[in-house]
Amino acid sequence: MATRAQPWQLCWARSSGPVALATGGAASAEGPGRPGPLQDETLGVTSVPSQWRGVQGIRGDTVTCLHTLSYPPAQGQGMHVTSVSWNTTGSVVACAYGRLDDGDWSTLKSFVCAWNLDRRGLSPRQPSAVVEVPSAVMCLAFHPTQPSHIAGGLYSGEVLVWDMSRPEDPLLWRTGLTDDTHRDPVSQVVWLPEPRHSHRFRVLSVATDGKVLLWQGAGAGQLRLTEGFALVVQQLPRNTKLKKPHRGETEVGATAVAFSSFDPSLFVLGTEGGFPLKCSLAAEEAALTRMPSSVSLRAPAQFTFSPHGGPVYSVSCSPFHRNLFLSAGTDGHIHLYSMLQAQPLTSLQLSHKYLFAVRWSPVRPLVFAAASGEGDVQLFDLHKSSQKPTVSVKQTQDESPVYCLEFNRQQTQLLAAGDAKGTVKVWQLSTEFTEQGPRETEDLDQLAAEVAT
Repeated sequence: MATRAQPWQLCWARSSGPVALATGGAASAEGPGRPGPLQDETLGVTSVPSQWRGVQGIRGDTVTCLHTLSYPPAQGQGMHVTSVSWNTTGSVVACAYGRLDDGDWSTLKSFVCAWNLDRRGLSPRQPSAVVEVPSAVMCLAFHPTQPSHIAGGLYSGEVLVWDMSRPEDPLLWRTGLTDDTHRDPVSQVVWLPEPRHSHRFRVLSVATDGKVLLWQGAGAGQLRLTEGFALVVQQLPRNTKLKKPHRGETEVGATAVAFSSFDPSLFVLGTEGGFPLKCSLAAEEAALTRMPSSVSLRAPAQFTFSPHGGPVYSVSCSPFHRNLFLSAGTDGHIHLYSMLQAQPLTSLQLSHKYLFAVRWSPVRPLVFAAASGEGDVQLFDLHKSSQKPTVSVKQTQDESPVYCLEFNRQQTQLLAAGDAKGTVKVWQLSTEFTEQGPRETEDLDQLAAEVAT
């Protein structure tokens, strides 16, 4: 088990051999054109490049549980897995521990845990690395190119970045609790390339205080606010009918965010009001808000989509079509929207309870996955059915909610999901879910065109 850490300290799981920190990803002289073992900086262990792992594909529409991962000290405190993320090499999965039920969790000590799945002698109940955090962690996102850097959003409203390859002092940057910080728990964090420096990244955070904030790592371990947006009720586009806001309500709470794969300035927000919003980082209109900020806050919303019957908990933009995105809400429905019209193209009721997450497949244009409040992980293949899941697997036997899931973009047969029992399950998908059909992209185009006309 990991040794006890001070706040912000990273714990290393004991292993039978020495831990070597990475110095780079250079190939060894193991043969022409064949990469040698890579040092995975995240956890300081040697891992085999994914192209040489030789994972045997499973035929048919099947999903099998490959790993069941947990951290007993977090489970002992009744913590939920609030978020999961794969690192850029695809070999490491991390999870955030926090709470998603009602209560004040701002002083609840929690954890970020990571497992290197390529490590020999993987211990499912002993993470390869653990970071102790003094507030519940609500969301996580690994850096797009740095395998060891991970951003997290806290219940307290703070945003932090850790370097998991620094066992003594993992904290790289933090926002601190200032006027710029979110006043509500952070719903989601995303890494974005800088417009003029694609190799440099900023962290975007959204929260139910209605703010969308962009942070840049600065000196002295600080995340500095560089741009900000505010969602104000009276500035929402009135292209669709919405419920009248409560008296005195001015800000619109943001619950989820997804960026277009085709336009780096375009993003979709899920909201507490149940309506997705199409937004732009290029928006110039000033936000009509009195919220204090060191930068001028702008109004990002460009278009309002027809609402769910309750808050939207997750949104996901198609990697294969510029106009399509999915949303999942507390009404148990998934909506498929086109950016070009307010009404959803189709609506699927998957659960009589909440839906907490939805994600498009990174490799199959017609496949997506959803996480339900009834303990299910559901996989859809729109080529086979637009109304029911192709496969539904029980993540939790007592029907505890599944709160989060993420596809692995490098090892595309892997899907990680986290639940209210404090468990992360890594599911292995059969080749039916990973091998693209001959006309699949065209079928997706046709789906978007047919209903939108």
